[in-house]
Amino acid sequence: MIPTADEQGVKRNFPKWLIPVAGYAISVACLVWVYKGFDWHEEFLRVKDTSLKWILLAVVADVLVYAVQGVRWNMLLRPVGSLPISKSIQAIYIGLFANELLPFRPGEVIRCYLLARWAHIHFTVSLSSAMIERLLDGVWLILGFYAASWFVELPPILLVGSRILALLLAVLAGLFIVAVYYHKYARRFINKSKWSEELLALTDAMYSMGNSPSFYLAIALSFLYLALQVVPIWAVMQGYELDLGIGAAAVVLVMLRLGSIPPQMPGNVGTFQALAVAGIRLFGYDKAIATGFATLLFVVVTAPLWIGGFIALTATRMRLDDIQKAVNENK
Repeated sequence: MIPTADEQGVKRNFPKWLIPVAGYAISVACLVWVYKGFDWHEEFLRVKDTSLKWILLAVVADVLVYAVQGVRWNMLLRPVGSLPISKSIQAIYIGLFANELLPFRPGEVIRCYLLARWAHIHFTVSLSSAMIERLLDGVWLILGFYAASWFVELPPILLVGSRILALLLAVLAGLFIVAVYYHKYARRFINKSKWSEELLALTDAMYSMGNSPSFYLAIALSFLYLALQVVPIWAVMQGYELDLGIGAAAVVLVMLRLGSIPPQMPGNVGTFQALAVAGIRLFGYDKAIATGFATLLFVVVTAPLWIGGFIALTATRMRLDDIQKAVNENK
C-alpha cells in the first residue's frame, strides 16, 4: 500500500531523533540529581569496607537469574523447537550485552534472532516466545508492585507507570488468549490480513506453547526468575550495612523494573541510580548513603553482564554490529 499524503506528512513532521534524545536527557538529568554534592571519598571508604561474601552472593544470584531465564525459555519453546539450555543462556547474555552498549534496547530482538538461527525455527516463533516471557514477567511484576504498595508509599510516577504497564499487559494477554483458546477464529481473521504469513506463524506458535504442559512450568519459573532478582539487591544491602530486609529489596526491585521500561541511555544509566536512591530513601536513609548503595549495586549487577555478555558474544565469532545488521535484514 502507498502511504497517503497525511501519513507521509506525519513521518516527515516527527523527527526520529526525538525519542532517543528525550531518553538521554532524562538519564543525564537523573545522574546530575543523584551525584550532585556527592562525597566520593567518604562513600568510597564505605564501599571498600563492604564484605566480599555479600558481593559474591549478589553476583552468584545475578548469574542464576539468567540461568533460570534460559531454562524457562527452553520450556516455552519445547513444543516448537529444541535447543540446549546453554545456547539459550548464551543468547540471553548477548542480548543483555547489546542492551548495555546500544540504544533502544535491541537485546530482546537480537537474542530472539540468535535462538531462531541456532534452533532452525522461524524468527517470528522466537519472537512470540519472548512476548510470552514478557507477559508472564509483567503479571508477576504488577502483583509485586501492588504488594509493595501495602508496605510503603511509592512515588506517584510509578503508580502511573504501573497502570500503563497493566493496560499493555491486558492487551497482550487478550491477544494471547485469542491465539490459544480461539485459534481457529484467529486464523480465519488473519488470513484476510496482508501480514498473514507472519501473523499465522506468531499465532500458531502461541497456540502450541500455550497448550503445552511445559507452559505451566514456565509460569512457576517466571516467579523464581523475578524472586531471584531480589537476592542481589538484598545482599548488597547487607554488605553495605543497611538495616533492611527482603521486603525492602523487593520494593527497590519493583521500582527498578518499572523504571527500565521508558527509553533511556544504554544500560539504564542514570535512571537505575535515581530509582535505587529513591527506593532506599523510602526507608529513611539519607541521600548520601542511598547514592553510595545505588552506585555499588549498579556495578555489582552490571559487571557480570559485561563479562558474561562479552564471553558469550566472543564464542559466536561474530561482532555485535554484524548481528544487528542481520536482525534488521530479517525484519
